[in-house]
Amino acid sequence: MTSEIKIETGTDELLCVIRDRVAIITLNRPDARNSLSDALTPALRTMIRTCGENPEVGVLLVTGAGNAFCAGGNVKGMGAHRDKKKLEMSYEDKVADLQERQRLLTGALASVRKPTIAALPGPAVGAGLAIAMACDLRIAAQSAFVSTGYLRVALSGDYGMAWLLTRLVGTSRARELMFTSEKVDATRCEQIGLVNRVVPDEMLQEEAFALAKSMAEGPTLALRYMKDNLDEALLFDFATARDHEAERLIRLTTTADHKEAVQAFIEKRKPVFRGN
Repeated sequence: MTSEIKIETGTDELLCVIRDRVAIITLNRPDARNSLSDALTPALRTMIRTCGENPEVGVLLVTGAGNAFCAGGNVKGMGAHRDKKKLEMSYEDKVADLQERQRLLTGALASVRKPTIAALPGPAVGAGLAIAMACDLRIAAQSAFVSTGYLRVALSGDYGMAWLLTRLVGTSRARELMFTSEKVDATRCEQIGLVNRVVPDEMLQEEAFALAKSMAEGPTLALRYMKDNLDEALLFDFATARDHEAERLIRLTTTADHKEAVQAFIEKRKPVFRGN
């Protein structure tokens, strides 16, 4: 029987449950298309760190309530309703503040050493798209779309948008999407590599959870080392990355999970991994 543990996030704007070693983190402002807020954003940062460090969690699944993933930042807060305290900050303090917020959100999400999946029931725009791209995999509902969005508010991008987008779709396509802010439907997103899978709207949460659960049942250390290898593929030359791969593989040959996988293969049964 599947057990579910509710995790207190400190706000109704963010929900979190752990089910079958999958932490399901749900942005819960459906009336505002799950746009970021002063309550939602800090809670999301905390949940990323908490679930990332929790040994009972094997995979993080980030999604949105209702018919949206995340519409990005609060545009109204950029105008007449702008935070007065932030208006009074110096330029240097504003830069440092944004850098820290980015580090603790998309930076932290990309740094989690467990598989992370974004399930998009609808639009992912601006910072919301950056959050989705900071995850390892993206599954989109057929009716979903994405947009970089920044051009529409005369801004250049934040939360690692340009870096993440370029590495997913290439420099030419990234420039097109940044310079036009066009809406890209789910089918085209899959074609250009922005999302991994597109599924019928009504199947999104079921399909995303099934994928997350299958990974959460996998060998934790092997998945962690795979993420390290894949991250280093963007940073190092072939020889260096190849040598690091060899080191990690040899470490894994000494683990109980590796021995269990081999024995299960011989016995023609499903392996049961313990994470060691």
